[in-house]
Amino acid sequence: LVRMKLLQLLARKPGKILLQLAFGQKQVPYLCLATSTCLYSKKKKVNSYEQVDQEKYKNLVYSVTSYKTSAQTPETILEEDNLLYGSPAKHRPPVKAETKTPKNWVPLINPNKRIPLLNSDSDLPMKISLQKTKMPSVTRILQQTLSPQQTFYLERWKQKMILELGKDGFAEYTKNLFLQGALFHAALESIFLSEETASKEQREDIDISGYLSSVQHVLEDVSEVKALESAVQHETLQYLGLVDCVAKYRGQLCVIDWKTSEKPKPFLKNTYDNPLQVAAYIGAINHDANYNFQVSCGLIVIAYKNGSPAHPHFMDPDLCSQYWSKWLLRLEEYKDKN
Repeated sequence: LVRMKLLQLLARKPGKILLQLAFGQKQVPYLCLATSTCLYSKKKKVNSYEQVDQEKYKNLVYSVTSYKTSAQTPETILEEDNLLYGSPAKHRPPVKAETKTPKNWVPLINPNKRIPLLNSDSDLPMKISLQKTKMPSVTRILQQTLSPQQTFYLERWKQKMILELGKDGFAEYTKNLFLQGALFHAALESIFLSEETASKEQREDIDISGYLSSVQHVLEDVSEVKALESAVQHETLQYLGLVDCVAKYRGQLCVIDWKTSEKPKPFLKNTYDNPLQVAAYIGAINHDANYNFQVSCGLIVIAYKNGSPAHPHFMDPDLCSQYWSKWLLRLEEYKDKN
């Protein structure tokens, strides 16, 4: 008991104190050396974590403090998945559809065609008129062998236009499109024949002035025109067509197809079946005895009515060969149907 009182006094007032003995009334002087902790003790700071409801979060704290690297392996995870969801269904990866090859293969380049060393022809481009014959045209073959998806989108576009313009309005719209295309091709023909710019009337014609402005940068790269609006026929495969232009584009002889559009077509895939058409014309020229040259490249030029720069899509020999194979398949499909 005496010791306890002594400790209480030491905690309250360090230094020289009087110790009152429990056994007498004498006051005994007592010297105490206090530690620095006692002398300079400060008010204890309150720890904010002590105010948290520890009972509420003890499970979370335990899970975090007792975390260890997972002992799971791919095998154990697979076992757990089998228990929860059952074993995975075993199946073979889908087999890629085999690439079709034409049954009647005819090369794009005619190996039997002799090209004269010197061209004695006049400087005027060839222009052979299209004769009526039982041979199907390239355009007809492509139209009658459209895929179901192409037919669906074409019909949907047609119905949308009829809904907006009416039947008579849609008929007038398509008629104007063909007329603009014919005027545009006539203007290009006059440019190539005279090697000058289009006539004043053509430049001022509101229907085609934008198209002519659109192709100006392409015309600068076109030279040595060999054919304009000229008929071609493949003597072996028995089909025919009308080629827009055969000329050199940046030094390479090409079949050039001029197309008009109100919407941008910056990529070759945006031109739908146009590359097949160009490949068909190339093959026909190479197997037509009327032409003393062969072509291995193509060019599709998309001209815009608003005058924005046209998109030229160049087709090199490899690309032309790929589309030639696709054309032969479409030609076989057409012959099977008819």
